[in-house]
Amino acid sequence: MTKRARWADYPELLETRSKRGVIKVSTLVSMGMHSRTIYRRCLPGDRWQRLLPGVVLLRNGEPTQEQRMIAALLYAGPSAMVTGVEACLRQGIRPRVLPQLNYVHVLVPHEHKIKSSEFVVTERTRRLPVPVLQGSLALAPLPRATVDAVRRITNPETAGQLLSEVVQQGHCSAEELGWELENGGQRGTAVPRKALSEWGSLRSVAESRAKKIADGLSPPPSHWNVPVHDEYGNYIGCPDAWWDDVGLAWEIDSAEFHFSLSGYSRTIDRNTRYAKAGISCVQTLPSHLTKKPDAVRAALVSAYRSAADRPRPRVRLMMPTR
Repeated sequence: MTKRARWADYPELLETRSKRGVIKVSTLVSMGMHSRTIYRRCLPGDRWQRLLPGVVLLRNGEPTQEQRMIAALLYAGPSAMVTGVEACLRQGIRPRVLPQLNYVHVLVPHEHKIKSSEFVVTERTRRLPVPVLQGSLALAPLPRATVDAVRRITNPETAGQLLSEVVQQGHCSAEELGWELENGGQRGTAVPRKALSEWGSLRSVAESRAKKIADGLSPPPSHWNVPVHDEYGNYIGCPDAWWDDVGLAWEIDSAEFHFSLSGYSRTIDRNTRYAKAGISCVQTLPSHLTKKPDAVRAALVSAYRSAADRPRPRVRLMMPTR
């Protein structure tokens, strides 16, 4: 009489040993399943399907993107992590600023010679970061994931939108992105390097001038470049300067501060969010900081008084983590 394997007596073991139904062939074999049985169950029209070499899904039908990512990590090895567009998406970057890709980008240690296969693009690196863990997924930290994404985006407009989103929403700083660009692979970095350099130079000069004006105010801003959220934790904006006692925002805006022309439409969206939250916002052109400093100062004083005369909006600051 043929001895039945553990998986045959306890079929629920298959699901418990898998991740979202994704499992390595070697794991199935270790449970006593014969390779011929695995092959047969993955034939077209049968109950399972092969996702990648050595990795199967314990059901048929279209796999979810999470299952594809899990399969990519199982294929690439225990030290692998997802980076690029998918890692950005999983860490809060809005889909509309990310390109739609048909592959999963995975980082692996340099000494592991894992080749790209089917929907998985592997990249060997000597500088493997500590991953961000989300359930069954290991993700590259957002600064690294962003840089890995823009290095593979050929459209400068799309790359600029992603950089703008990450910095302006307070997910990470331009300095962090710059460090990743300097210390990582150089292929594909020309466009993001130029954009960060020009944007950073413009911002630093304008912010320095703004702080000189603010030094003469009473009271001066309580915070600079700190994200503001509503009472439910929803992101509103990251003003250049903020008076927390009255809920007043100061934004130094112009199209030249955006990585792309479409970025200016996001300024309009942001101002709408300010208005809905009851936040007063003073907008200043960078040129006015130099040419009309007295007018800028007077506008801020007037705006502060008006903000102080109404109830403070129910918003709060959220310091970005690094």
